[in-house]
Amino acid sequence: MRIRVANVAAVLAAVLTSGTAALAQAPAPRETATATIDGKKVSVEYGRPSLKGRTFDVLVKDLPADRIWRAGSEQVTTLTTEGDITIGGKKIAAGKYSLYVHAPENGDYSLAINSDLGVPLAKIWAQAPPNLAKEPWPYLQDYQKNIGAKEVARATMTKQTAAAPAEMFTIKLAPAPSGATLTMSWGDKSWALDVKPAK
Repeated sequence: MRIRVANVAAVLAAVLTSGTAALAQAPAPRETATATIDGKKVSVEYGRPSLKGRTFDVLVKDLPADRIWRAGSEQVTTLTTEGDITIGGKKIAAGKYSLYVHAPENGDYSLAINSDLGVPLAKIWAQAPPNLAKEPWPYLQDYQKNIGAKEVARATMTKQTAAAPAEMFTIKLAPAPSGATLTMSWGDKSWALDVKPAK
């Protein structure tokens, strides 16, 4: 599905979406968090934006009206699981998915797991750098309209006390007795979800 180019250009320039100026300089580093759950590999691949003197609370104010954030920067954040799992109690079949965060102004944050894997950057930005033109980009606005029907699950995240402020957005998959704990941290904020084998 095509996104309106005029609106995407404005959104790409926003702080939380690592705008065109950032792409022209140096893209944020990408990392992969991995865990083994019931003998099967689970991984999350994502971009790591930095605060650069800002605070998470200030950044989150720039989210679109639907309060959906891409859970990283630049290319779409993905979850890949070799086996069936549950995330926050919601069953996820083996496969590859995109991840977003619903961050309401009030109330709990939720992780949205979606079967849509994004749109090639060249389709929404004519000046896309050649090395990124074919890379899948997340939906930066109108999430519900564009891919809401492809959402597989939405799981409430538990707010944590950050051990230390995180300059760069960080996703971890740490071993736990019955699977793993997925943690997202940025600044002084942190959220967690249980990841377990599906029974």
